[in-house]
Amino acid sequence: MDDALSRIFTSLGTGVPVLLLHFATMLALLAAGVLLYMAITPFRERELIREGNLAAGIMTLGIFLGISIPLAATLATSTVWLDVVLWGAVAVILQVATFLVATLIMPGLRHLIEAGNTAAALAMVGVQLAVALLNAGAMAG
Repeated sequence: MDDALSRIFTSLGTGVPVLLLHFATMLALLAAGVLLYMAITPFRERELIREGNLAAGIMTLGIFLGISIPLAATLATSTVWLDVVLWGAVAVILQVATFLVATLIMPGLRHLIEAGNTAAALAMVGVQLAVALLNAGAMAG
């Protein structure tokens, strides 16, 4: 029993620092991805949310989920820190590219979101989440 307990504590001692490093890296990638996303959107989500614009809040939810889903898949399949960083960056880039392509398909998105059109926001979140799940599946490959 003492041998098993010793192995558990040894495992925790080596595993927790790696977990914290990977988790901190993913939080940094999530923050960078969200900031990049918000920088390229034609509207100012934070201002619109402060004004009570539900569509902007829904879009922001989609941004966070759309980026975090493939990042989670990256964490689940990568064990080396550099692998986590590189595949995490790829995940963020693909999700940002998704937004750019989707805005071509949904012209006038800026005006729809600024007007509080929740249907447009939900459609965009649907695109973001669908691509995020495919992206995560491909990364888990």
